[in-house]
Amino acid sequence: MKQIRLEAMNSNLATHEGIKTVGVEKFCGFSSNSLLCICIVTWNMNGKVSYEDLAEIVGSDRKFDLLVVGLQEVPRRNIAKLLQAVLVETHSLLGESIMQSLQLFVFGPKNSELFNNEMKVDKHAVGGFGGLIRRKKGAVAISISFKGIRMVFITCHLSAHARYVEERNSQCRHISHSLFSKNRNPYARPSHLTVWLGDLNYRIQGIDTQPARNLIQKNLLRLLTSKDQLLQEAERGQIFDGYCEGNLAFNPTYKYNLGSNNYDTSYKVRVPAWTDRILYKIDKFSEIDATLHSYESIDCIHSSDHKPVKSHLCLKVSYCR
Repeated sequence: MKQIRLEAMNSNLATHEGIKTVGVEKFCGFSSNSLLCICIVTWNMNGKVSYEDLAEIVGSDRKFDLLVVGLQEVPRRNIAKLLQAVLVETHSLLGESIMQSLQLFVFGPKNSELFNNEMKVDKHAVGGFGGLIRRKKGAVAISISFKGIRMVFITCHLSAHARYVEERNSQCRHISHSLFSKNRNPYARPSHLTVWLGDLNYRIQGIDTQPARNLIQKNLLRLLTSKDQLLQEAERGQIFDGYCEGNLAFNPTYKYNLGSNNYDTSYKVRVPAWTDRILYKIDKFSEIDATLHSYESIDCIHSSDHKPVKSHLCLKVSYCR
């Protein structure tokens, strides 16, 4: 019996998928008849904001149905109002989920209320003293049905520092199990799409800061991705099993000197890392195809020590359960 249990454990360990790295197809044939296109942005704002920065992350090419913006370390400003001012001609706010400095917004085309129903919001805090300095750790989420497609968007801010890998893993699992758990209907249909975006705070390990910066300068990013904690932990089956992510073809998004594109020159001289990520998962029974049309950092924004990350995801729907 002991041998059978051991074999079962080994079988479970061997079947995890980890994170699947997907390529980017540049061309998006945007059509509201056949595609649901979603623009997704995550940004740790470091307590600062300007209208110009928000206009930059949204962009002027509004070829998307939904805009999802997840923010961390948000200052005491009405960000929804500022974003709405940027989007006033094309989109309106469909929903928001806020826990102090951790905020999530979903915008849809104007007059799109008829396509939107069954919206729910939730939040889950994790330890620390972030509430005292408005750097709240945890996650906020929005569950929404739009044009018959059920989606969950989760933006999170996990524990910092390279050594706290297991703590971040545990936080991911607790958030997953806790969100929308109250009065959960065991017979409810699963979401077609789940997206995690945020400052996940996983770091680069096993390399010192100067060798890492040399690889970045030489555009040898593929030699760094093997040292990325998030991909390593997913490969071990600890987190994000079966999720997809675009290729990390942009420079690590943390930590920058404020006002520049130069990495940290403080006494800590931190190793650059892809702390800011966007991951997605399609329900395998949903008959929905997802195509990633961009996954990039926005390097022209200098007000934070993080660069925003943006993706463009399109769903081709053959059949919705």
